[in-house]
Amino acid sequence: MIFDSHCHIQFKGFDEEREDVLKICAEKNIWLHAIGTQKDTSKKAVELAESHDNIFASIGIHPIHLFPTYVDEEESSFVSREESFDEEYFDELAKSPKVIAVGECGFELYHVPKDKTVEEVLAKQKEIFLAQYHFAQKHNLPLVIHVRDAHDQLIEVLKELPKPIRGVIHCFSGDWSVASKYLDFGLNLGFTGIITFPIKKTAPQIQEDLWEVVQKVPNDRFIVETDAPYLAPQKYRGKRCEPWMVEEVADKVAELKGLSIDEVKKLALENSLRVFDRMKII
Repeated sequence: MIFDSHCHIQFKGFDEEREDVLKICAEKNIWLHAIGTQKDTSKKAVELAESHDNIFASIGIHPIHLFPTYVDEEESSFVSREESFDEEYFDELAKSPKVIAVGECGFELYHVPKDKTVEEVLAKQKEIFLAQYHFAQKHNLPLVIHVRDAHDQLIEVLKELPKPIRGVIHCFSGDWSVASKYLDFGLNLGFTGIITFPIKKTAPQIQEDLWEVVQKVPNDRFIVETDAPYLAPQKYRGKRCEPWMVEEVADKVAELKGLSIDEVKKLALENSLRVFDRMKII
């Protein structure tokens, strides 16, 4: 089996075909972690997890939802809805035994509202990230951490926290110098379909650096994920990413690390069970 440790199967984009997608996942023995990004998607993740044995949930506020922000990605474009971290609301969700993590929370400088300064954005992101960190500590849950164009800023905040820090850097992209810092904090690295992308002639070092991280990361410190409906692996570029495509990520990890696909599946599952230790596989 494979555990897709980060997907958004509860998002509206799956409403019409969700059960069809979940049927494929069941046939392939793929288990899912539905990641919340704000109050409503966190609640939907919990509801979906409670109605399916092979789905677990994470609850939290994504940094793009701290201000109204225009988000333009390959798969979709929208203006995010502004929210803060309502601890009482999330306390109720955390009572579910299917909740295994807090997040996706973190730092985002790729999308910055035009009417806000970077300093304003970072101050708010730090405030809400720390609120979710302390919430996770209270509930004895790991963090699912989002970071985009903000490694330096996240690392500075992590330095203020007691080590080890439980959780995963979702969709890791960066070089070994950055990866090694996260590993030193006690965090794990999550790899998505990005690792399957070919080298860009205009910027070959970016993908080469990422592949080096996959090769060097200890076998007990990585997990695999899709971020569905985003970041479809290279084989499916141009299509909506679906959780069962995590197989392509595992295949690429096996290729880069010189392991068999069965070894990677076993390692990724064992690592996920260690990181998300509230998760119970039937």
